[in-house]
Amino acid sequence: MSSNPSTTAPPSVIRLFIVEDYHLTRIGLMAVLNEFPQLRFVGEAESAEEALSKLPTLTPNVLLLDLGLPGMNGIEMAQTVRDRWPEIKIIILTSHNEEEEVIAALGAGAHAYVLKDIKPQRLLQVIETVQDGAVWLDPAIASLVLNMVGNPEAIAAQRRAAGHSSTVESDLTERELEVLQLVVEGKSNPEIADKLCISIHTAKAHVGSILNKLSVNDRVQAAIKALKEHIV
Repeated sequence: MSSNPSTTAPPSVIRLFIVEDYHLTRIGLMAVLNEFPQLRFVGEAESAEEALSKLPTLTPNVLLLDLGLPGMNGIEMAQTVRDRWPEIKIIILTSHNEEEEVIAALGAGAHAYVLKDIKPQRLLQVIETVQDGAVWLDPAIASLVLNMVGNPEAIAAQRRAAGHSSTVESDLTERELEVLQLVVEGKSNPEIADKLCISIHTAKAHVGSILNKLSVNDRVQAAIKALKEHIV
């Protein structure tokens, strides 16, 4: 008698769950990614509500999430997953590349933002990168986010849309502000250490302090908050 593959997968296999309302897209994606032995789909859903009812028993490592879902949208679901199961990595897989949606998705806790025209091998690399704790943005999306660093008007517009009328006060030190700027630019801890001529341990300590002071869980949320609220 055959066993359920999702229960017999070795620990090295990355467990995936997909939320996509188009049946053919969902099935096609599962068929393509199941060709990679290091990946295993453990569940699927066509709506956020259905997915949230299944996640507690399926324990995926990575969630592939569409934005344009019926009912609760992808951004709302990402926020819910972040709050309930912070250990699950969230990859937004969508055809939407509007700046506001990108920023909102990253702010909601997404670890990667991927456009649906991505090649399967590249998507595999993104999944593995995210599972290892890194953040990944489609190159076209990354340019949108990075452009906001030097665009005060765009930042102000985002703040107004979110209901912010003034720059948020923070108690970050001058050095922490320098580190935060580099985090916004996507620099890793070794790159920050090299840029500021400090040890990697000091760089990690600064990043940890920044996350604590900004009341966020990870570097992506710190970068998005810094951009939205004009901290850097």
